[in-house]
Amino acid sequence: MTPDRPRTVVLKKNLARSIRQGHPWIYRDALDVRVVPDNGALVEIHTRDGRPIARGFWDERSPIAVRVLESGGPGYRFADVESLVAERLQAALDRRLERLDLSKTNAFRWLHGEGDLLPGVHIDLYADTAVVRFDGDGARAFYDPFEPRLRLAARSRLPIRAVLDRSSRKPGAKKNERKVLENGVRFVVDLAHGQKGGLFIDQRENRVRVAERARGKSVLNLFGYTGGFAVHAAVAGARSTDTVDVAKPAIEAAWRNFQLNDLPMDRAKFHALDVFAFLTAAIERGDRWDIVISDPPSFAPKKAAVPKARRAYERLHKLASEVTTRGGLLCASSCSSHFGKDEFLASIEAGVAQAGRSWAFEALYGAAFDHPVLPAFPEGDYLKFAMGRVG
Repeated sequence: MTPDRPRTVVLKKNLARSIRQGHPWIYRDALDVRVVPDNGALVEIHTRDGRPIARGFWDERSPIAVRVLESGGPGYRFADVESLVAERLQAALDRRLERLDLSKTNAFRWLHGEGDLLPGVHIDLYADTAVVRFDGDGARAFYDPFEPRLRLAARSRLPIRAVLDRSSRKPGAKKNERKVLENGVRFVVDLAHGQKGGLFIDQRENRVRVAERARGKSVLNLFGYTGGFAVHAAVAGARSTDTVDVAKPAIEAAWRNFQLNDLPMDRAKFHALDVFAFLTAAIERGDRWDIVISDPPSFAPKKAAVPKARRAYERLHKLASEVTTRGGLLCASSCSSHFGKDEFLASIEAGVAQAGRSWAFEALYGAAFDHPVLPAFPEGDYLKFAMGRVG
């Protein structure tokens, strides 16, 4: 972390209001930069008339040239950067530990970057291991050295044995597995290979919502990855579960997670298949499920992909609704911030209508509480999880 006097960069676009309201990103084309700062350097953002309004750090290669740490109006005194980072790390952990019982849930997001006012860095805790991810070289350079600060904030409250840098993992690395708990349910996660560690912890609260309605029901978990929704449903007493994912290693991990929880394997089926192909075949056979969960990877990783994503979502929701029993529950999810809530809900209704069915919307949820969203930063509101009845 660079404690030196910050370089000055000047806004050439009128973004002062947005920055003061708390938006944490400033794009390169919004700035007039005479001398390019070093990667990760602390910079002070000035208006065109010379007034300082924010501080952040510089990223040489990202279109997001500055990630803002703090902002303020005339007369605002910027904090000492070292103290600011330490205080925000501590505050983020305090908020998690106020709501989590570590004897039942020891996999959670400690720090959610911009949402916890430390942009560009995320920390996920898996039992005794903290996994850190930096969004670009600028963040890595600015926060370096990060591990000592993390350990100081944890102190005796978290049993951190190892700190892994997720953004620098190497291809071909050996498995690095941990057993973790999520609301008393056991999972094995592979921190070297699995996406998000092998357990999408942002869906933790939504898994509970599905489990609460799963007793005695048949459950289909599409894009099921390592079986999160299906395992929770089975623990809650689901009559049967089917987990579908195109990745064979993910399906093998889902099978292991069922075994880890001593669940009856004769009620669980696992399918290493393309979801669209699986659904098409299931429709032809006349298969139906009481609860269907669709949790695909992002269909719109960038704004230009939205039209194609809309078509993919509608097709997926059409097929998923066709295998849902009448009166059954269809849960549809999207993890793309570029595909808004209204647009996503419209894609469900359009897809279900194409199947000649109806969908009675019940509720729309987001990510778990340890993935906070700033009101001034809608880009951070990425996860949508909709529940409704199919008629």
